[in-house]
Amino acid sequence: MNNRILIALLLAAVLALPALAQTSPSQDQSAPAAAQTTQSTDTATGKAPLAPPSREGFWGRVNPFARKNYVKRQTDPIRDRVNELDDLTASNSKAIKDTDSRAQSGIKLASDKADQADQHAIDAGNKASTAQQTAQQATARIQTVETVVGNIDQYKASNQTEIRFRPGQTVLSKNAKDAIDEMAATVKGQRGYIIEVQGFSSGKGQVAIQNSQKMAESVVRYLVLNHEIPVYRIYLVGMGNAPIATDENAKTKRISGGRVEISLLKNDLEQLASTGSGMADQQQQPK
Repeated sequence: MNNRILIALLLAAVLALPALAQTSPSQDQSAPAAAQTTQSTDTATGKAPLAPPSREGFWGRVNPFARKNYVKRQTDPIRDRVNELDDLTASNSKAIKDTDSRAQSGIKLASDKADQADQHAIDAGNKASTAQQTAQQATARIQTVETVVGNIDQYKASNQTEIRFRPGQTVLSKNAKDAIDEMAATVKGQRGYIIEVQGFSSGKGQVAIQNSQKMAESVVRYLVLNHEIPVYRIYLVGMGNAPIATDENAKTKRISGGRVEISLLKNDLEQLASTGSGMADQQQQPK
């Protein structure tokens, strides 16, 4: 009888232990839950921190199925938080890459703008230099034109040729034609010149003047017909038997036979034309 009572008490004690083990954890969990409500929710995901794991109790440790469920309940929130953190990290990385890309694009755009501004400055400097050179050339040309206009009526002897005639002859010889050809070749395509033809003849009075006139006319005729010298550029004078001064200190003398002096006189128009063509060539050269 006593043995039966003892066995009943032992069974009652064994059955009461699990109940005591499960009631104590519930009391212990109330304190962390209360403390959890007071903690801050300022986290990366904006959610409250994970609560500490709850106790399994005696029966949870003994029961293998309860053990698996307990582990699953504890790891699921952690897995969710890890996935959220991965998503948040990926989103932050993408935002950082986008920000860096926009920053690099802005830096490149600013650099391109700066290079373009430098190129514009260089072009402006080159144009300013070209304008200054053009202004200097125009000033030099204006000064040249002023000088030429001031000396437009001042002709200077450039070349002189003498043609000899036998007494009573007015026809040009071969040597005379060669001398005229040589002198006329220097005036082709030129401007600002005149040709002075003076005829001299031996004899006296009107006879000498007429002979000298005829000799000068033969020279003028040859220049116009054979070299196409405009008539308005030729001045003809029959001097007759006028005295000729050989030099400043020598006495004048009268000639024997006949002769014609051909003098080429030029002003500064040719110089002006050459200056203008030179400036045009400089302007047409590539910069």
